[in-house]
Amino acid sequence: MKYALSIAVLSLATIQVQPSFAQGSAGDLVKQAVAAEGGAAALRGLTGLAVKGDARFWEPGQSFAAGGDPRFLGDATFAITWDLAKGMARTEWDRDQQYPPPPVKLKYTETLLPSLGFVTDSNGTQPMSAIRVAAQLRELERSSPRLLLKAMDDPKSVRVADSQQIGKESLPALSLTDAGTNFTILFDPATHLPAAIRTRDDDNINGDSNYDLVLAGWTSVAGAKVAQSLSYQVNGVEVAKLNYRMVTPNPKIAADTFAVPAAVKAAAHPPATSNVPYQWVVRRLFLTRFLDSDAVIYPAGGGLKLVELAPNVQHVQGGTANNLIVAMKDYLVVFDAPYGELQSRWTIDAAKKKYPGKPIKYLVLTHHHMDHTGGMRTYVAEGATVIVPTPDKAYFENDVKAPRTLVPDDLQKKPQPATIVEVKDQMSLKDDTGEIRLYSIPNPHVQGMLIGYVVKSNVAYITDLVSPRGPIDRSDMTIAAGDALRKYRISGATIAGGHGATVKQTEAAVALAAAK
Repeated sequence: MKYALSIAVLSLATIQVQPSFAQGSAGDLVKQAVAAEGGAAALRGLTGLAVKGDARFWEPGQSFAAGGDPRFLGDATFAITWDLAKGMARTEWDRDQQYPPPPVKLKYTETLLPSLGFVTDSNGTQPMSAIRVAAQLRELERSSPRLLLKAMDDPKSVRVADSQQIGKESLPALSLTDAGTNFTILFDPATHLPAAIRTRDDDNINGDSNYDLVLAGWTSVAGAKVAQSLSYQVNGVEVAKLNYRMVTPNPKIAADTFAVPAAVKAAAHPPATSNVPYQWVVRRLFLTRFLDSDAVIYPAGGGLKLVELAPNVQHVQGGTANNLIVAMKDYLVVFDAPYGELQSRWTIDAAKKKYPGKPIKYLVLTHHHMDHTGGMRTYVAEGATVIVPTPDKAYFENDVKAPRTLVPDDLQKKPQPATIVEVKDQMSLKDDTGEIRLYSIPNPHVQGMLIGYVVKSNVAYITDLVSPRGPIDRSDMTIAAGDALRKYRISGATIAGGHGATVKQTEAAVALAAAK
């Protein structure tokens, strides 16, 4: 029997904490919640689900303005076949991705088992990376209607937690440790149902962060309560919203639903047990820009490398995003800080080895997006002055201040104040050997954007507006880049991309041409 589910909204503002509930033991909280979800027998009897629904995704780290509204990424529909008893799920996705441009429609299937995962699309079937398996298993566990049965069956894994803040409310909570993950479960004191399930994650911009699954729209399915409205939030900012529109309890699951192809089985990765960058994995999956590699920033078997574009100009290539290193007479200038400390540490060490004795004096951040700035703090720990476009200074000051105790970085270990300088129009870094000009340019991608021009070498560093990863299509972003090059009389330059590799300005002439 199928249950059509209607949307309901959890109004936390109406919740009033009942002292007797909030002050109960961990066992009391579990028992009351399990009873509110239909009872242990009903939950144990719910061995599987077939779910059809829709989803929407957003990314605060890709906002138009630094600290502004999250960028809307796109819509999706999905169908899940979920073996709750065995912890396995097969999800068919049909996504209408609007950002990053150009818009694209994607269809793929994710199959997740406790020991491995794989993805099937029009190009075939590939095993998931170990970090992806670990992250998606955690999220499957977080959203399982049977999560509290684990707390009931293993009382030693549960303890009462301090009341937790969500929105303007402080809710009673307990801590459940399962398979190495600590879930903090917040309860609605009026209904005793879980209101949110929280983990503490490292975010490459916000540092120590709350990652919450906020549950609402509870409905009875085969005697057990299931939440049909699932809102995923980072520090209170929604990044994904899933709605269960139709649920079939205990569906008949075909024998081959979770069959693992032989080629996948031979190359499969078990879930990672440490150093999982959870927020990077789940949020890049929402963005459909996740590189499914346990090296995180470059493909398996790949690596970062220095590519010399001109004397004293090195392009860091091989990862999902790039740096540019420019050696001046007595110091170094580095452009962008992709991902996090992993790439920043490599780039700093490579730059020092290539140019011994020269400190990194300046880090230039072209714009605020998380894939180009998550490693900024490592340069601050090196003593570099950070140069950003106006009006992004306050945004990066907050990044410097945010604690990183979950995954301590160099700045957490060696705190020091940061010097952050804004460029409103243009700025020059100049000495006896050369000059770098920085231009703040209007563009459709982001509110503040810098391009860098190494004058003597005739190299222009441009991020996102031009990405040399094959043929460069003409767009509003390439037109904006072309307008800037013409305005500042840059011609015949080598364009070094913040993604991809390089392209000669003349070879991209059609894409860079002025709008008609």
